Amino acid sequence: MTSVVLNRRTLLAAGGSVLAAGFSPLVVPVRAQGLAPTPSMPGGSNNYLRGAPIVQRIGRGGFWMSGTVRRAGDGAPLAGQRIQIWAHTTEGHERDAHSHGATLTDANGVFRLEMPQIVPAFGQPHGHLAYDGGDFRTVFLRPLMRSAKETSLEAHFVLQPA
Repeated sequence: MTSVVLNRRTLLAAGGSVLAAGFSPLVVPVRAQGLAPTPSMPGGSNNYLRGAPIVQRIGRGGFWMSGTVRRAGDGAPLAGQRIQIWAHTTEGHERDAHSHGATLTDANGVFRLEMPQIVPAFGQPHGHLAYDGGDFRTVFLRPLMRSAKETSLEAHFVLQPA
């Protein structure tokens, strides 16, 4: 029976062999990968209302829409960015002005807005979100929920300068 002895000497010898052979990820230079911008989703701009007001909550609430906003390339969080949110809910259709509202990201690029429970439209429970602040390219998202019973939905934006 062969036994393997792991001590500092065998570990150093094995590590040196790997380095000499050039198989170690430690000798491969780290390459910065730029964070790609989020593309707009088909159907995301359906029933968009330009200039929806910034609100504390849409309707009576009970459902949370949240996410993050970062800059393309370096991934830095973007504070003070305007995100508009709308959906077909228990209190109205996504085309109704009272079903729309906007919020701003915090210092960490995080947004969160309470709204009524989302219900299926055309057989799919989904929300609509838009970055439409002007400093970056407009992006429309239409994330789907796995189930109409979920009480929250996340969407993340990576924005490219306009």
